[in-house]
Amino acid sequence: MTAEQAKKFQYWQYRTIIATMLGYALFYFVRKNFSFAIPGLAAEYGISNTSFGIIMTVVGLIYGLSRFLNGLLADRMNGRWHMSIGLLLCVAASFAFGFSPAILGVELGVAPHSLVVLFGVLLVLNNIFQGSGFPPCARLLTHWIPPHELATKMSIWNTSHSIGASVLAILCGYVMGTMGSDLTGNAEAVEAIRPTLPTLNPALLDNPAELEAQVASAAAHVGAWQWSFWVPALFALAGAVGLAVFLRDTPRSVGLPEMEGTHTKVEDNSSSAEYRAFLREKVFRNPVIWTLAFANFFVYVVRFAVLDWGPKFLQEARGLSLSDAGWSVATFEIFGIIGMLVAGWATDKWFKGRAHRTCVFCMLGAAVFMGIFYLLPASAPMSALIIVLAMAGFFIYGPQALIGIAAANQATKSAAATANGVTGIFGYLSVFVSGLGVGAMVDWINHNHEGQGWDAVFIMMIGMAVIGMLIFLAMWKVKATGYDEEKA
Repeated sequence: MTAEQAKKFQYWQYRTIIATMLGYALFYFVRKNFSFAIPGLAAEYGISNTSFGIIMTVVGLIYGLSRFLNGLLADRMNGRWHMSIGLLLCVAASFAFGFSPAILGVELGVAPHSLVVLFGVLLVLNNIFQGSGFPPCARLLTHWIPPHELATKMSIWNTSHSIGASVLAILCGYVMGTMGSDLTGNAEAVEAIRPTLPTLNPALLDNPAELEAQVASAAAHVGAWQWSFWVPALFALAGAVGLAVFLRDTPRSVGLPEMEGTHTKVEDNSSSAEYRAFLREKVFRNPVIWTLAFANFFVYVVRFAVLDWGPKFLQEARGLSLSDAGWSVATFEIFGIIGMLVAGWATDKWFKGRAHRTCVFCMLGAAVFMGIFYLLPASAPMSALIIVLAMAGFFIYGPQALIGIAAANQATKSAAATANGVTGIFGYLSVFVSGLGVGAMVDWINHNHEGQGWDAVFIMMIGMAVIGMLIFLAMWKVKATGYDEEKA
């Protein structure tokens, strides 16, 4: 590569990193907003934690499958159009979700099953389209970032997860706390809301003052959950246009040669039979990829349990307002950004690209701080809760980023998206635990042992973090990449 080509390559490398970072962050705007809408949906329509858990589980499985299938497609498709059209379709589904009650003509009060089903259908559609977010990025970045820089630069890129989720948390916390219609003076609306809350927390029947306080809070912001879908969708719409404008595909698409040191037995012009054989060798028969996938399950249980249930947990178990809960989850994400950067740097600096070694220490740290959070007394100040939860985020987001890096390096640039699809589907199988499992666990334990449901969730998360650490430890001697040039 000439000096002029190198300069041009660097320009397009950074342009690709920045564009995909912002684009993928905006995928989170129209995906994780559902978590912040849950308290409003529960209060206005009496939807149980178990029902929300079922929805989370179904859509998580759909997303995992979609990511896998889109991984197979992404290795053979133009990443620019794959990603931008996918985000546009997510925007459409998010707008439709906000109009669901109007579509069915549903008023305040205990929701009919048809509304819950419509919520589920729209979220399923959204998560089918969400699968077109990460796989094109995995493909694009392995064409633009050399393997010896991948951990550091991909860790920077992976902050897009947390940037998107943290900004969304602040945005949705503001929306849920300030927008919607104030119907506290509407007796009919108040009476429609009042029966919904005891169905979710029977203990409120024994505490009339607390019940009335929660009813008043819900009535003050009726419909705010709709705006938590519409407002983020507007930002995502702009992002979809931006991706189409600023992204390009591989170095070849802008007249540049492919990177040195990334040659494999199969290139883009290989026959279908050769490519399928390559995929079998590098992905489907590769024990390292499957071990990474198995470890990803436990990483995602911890991450999703906090991200999906955090607003509701912090409100119910720790007495935080929705606005404060939003800031707490945002801090979890912000510290996750720092954790990903540190983990990427440590991988390249200390472990010579062996991301799985870094993950051992990250999962240990996550388990420790989850344990500290569990042991904090109910009287602990909010600042202590936020700091400890933030440190858990610092450690858990390292593996979340590094597993994708490790899978891409093991499968090489020719199968990076497929490998990430495999690890991704295991990550999203975790919703059986983090979605349905958590929702059903909290409902059952709270009905039989008042107020202990969320404690059980944290004990479960600590155990999952420890198991994940042990799986990464078993991979300690695995080499860094699967490129032909590297020796074991």
